Parts: sequence; structure tokens; C-alpha cells
Amino acid sequence: MDQISSSLQSIIANYGMKLLLALVLLLVGLWVIKFVVKLIEKNVKGKYDRTLTSFLVSVSRAVLLILLFISIASTIGIEVASFVAVLGAASFAVGFALQGSLSNFAGGVMLLIFRPFSAGDTIEVSGYKGKVQEIQILYTIMTTFDNKKIYIPNGNVATDSITNYSAMDKRRVDLTFGIGYDDDFHEAIALLKDLASKHDLILDDPEPLVRVTEHAGSSVNIACKVWVKGPDYWDVYFDMHEDVKDAFDEAGIGIPYPQLDIHFDEGTKIC
Repeated sequence: MDQISSSLQSIIANYGMKLLLALVLLLVGLWVIKFVVKLIEKNVKGKYDRTLTSFLVSVSRAVLLILLFISIASTIGIEVASFVAVLGAASFAVGFALQGSLSNFAGGVMLLIFRPFSAGDTIEVSGYKGKVQEIQILYTIMTTFDNKKIYIPNGNVATDSITNYSAMDKRRVDLTFGIGYDDDFHEAIALLKDLASKHDLILDDPEPLVRVTEHAGSSVNIACKVWVKGPDYWDVYFDMHEDVKDAFDEAGIGIPYPQLDIHFDEGTKIC
């Protein structure tokens, strides 16, 4: 009994102070981590996407907790060098196995930080065109114009060319109308300018541009370039095609289609 009591006293003497110090370190460390995490959340909230904010806070908390427990283990007297080596090897193995997912993850972080587009924007990327529904850590979710949902890996999105149709307030609608060579192109230009000036959605500044652009094989092509607000692009595009057809028909201006004239020399036999 005396031997057991002596052993307990020896253990308490050797480890009691270390355990007490470890407990104090744990409590203080948890308080510091809570304070630091709140500070990080306060500084990133509102600056970045909600998904990225949540991710940064979670990663910061996890890293700080790992550092705290390594410090506690070292205080108690546990050898942490081998533990850190095992953790590093495990991290490398997991990273190698999930390199595709890590590429998408890194791409997602880059997209959420630099924000080349936001949810609700209409974009074209990786061969797809549609409206962005959500930017997740691994995937960008889009809805195409024919209502298909597309999940594009963020690794592809971050390294591909992105066309953001919603980034600018104004867009130019480029239209081309062909008339016959026997028609008066001056009259056609005047009609196009009149239609553009009367359309409620076409902007006066920049001023619409209407000029002859090409002497094509079957037609004289007239370019009509008008500026609109971004959301009005397709309304103006379709309206102008319909209005121009009505106006040309009323004015007797023909819209030609490809024709081929064949001339035969006298005496040519047709079998």
C-alpha cells in the first residue's frame, strides 16, 4: 500500500503540474480560437461570397484547433514530431488521391474571391451558355436557356475563357439586313433609322449606326447596330427583325434570297 501511495505521489509530482498547465492551455486556447474566428468572420463577412466566408471560418477554426492540441500534447510530454510526420504523410496521400477534387476546390476559391461572375449573371463558359444559379466550392451550377441544369467543375471554369453577358449595363445589338440590288438603299437606311428611333428600348446614346456593310452575291447588306440595356437585348433583337420585315414589305423593298442565273450560248443542246 505504501508503495502504491508513493507511486501515485510520484506520478502527481511529475505530471500533475503538466496536466494542470495543459488544462489551462486548453481553456485559454479555446477562448483565443473563438475570439480569432469571430474576428476573421467579421472581416470577411460581406466582402466575399457566403459560401467562401463559411469555408474560411471553418478552415481557420480547424487549423487553430490542430495547433492547440499539438501544443497541449507537447506540454504534457508527448512526442509530437512523429505525429506531425504521420499527419503530413496522410495529407499528401489524401491530396494525391483527390487531386481532381482539389483542383475544383482551388478553382472554386478563386472564383469566389475574384468574382468574374455572380449568381444570376448570364455567362458562356466551357461550351455552355446560361444563367448562373449558384457557385459552390466544387461546382458552378448553371441553367441553360432551354431549362437544363449544368454542373461545371470549378477547375474547368477557373482556367477557361468566361464571357459575362451581364457584366455591363449596356449591350450592342448587331443586326444585318439584306436588300435587292435594284432597291434604294438610301430609303432602306432611312427606314431602319426611323424604326430604331421609335423603339422604346433602344438607347439614343450611343447613337444607332446604320450603314451599308457589304455588296454580297445576292444582296446589298446593311448593318444596323443599336445599343440597349442588358436585359432588353433579346426583346430588341426579335422586335427589330419583325418590324423591319413589315416596314420593307410596306415600302416595296425586297429581302432577296440566294439565286443562281444560268446563261446558255446559242446552239447549246440541253439533254
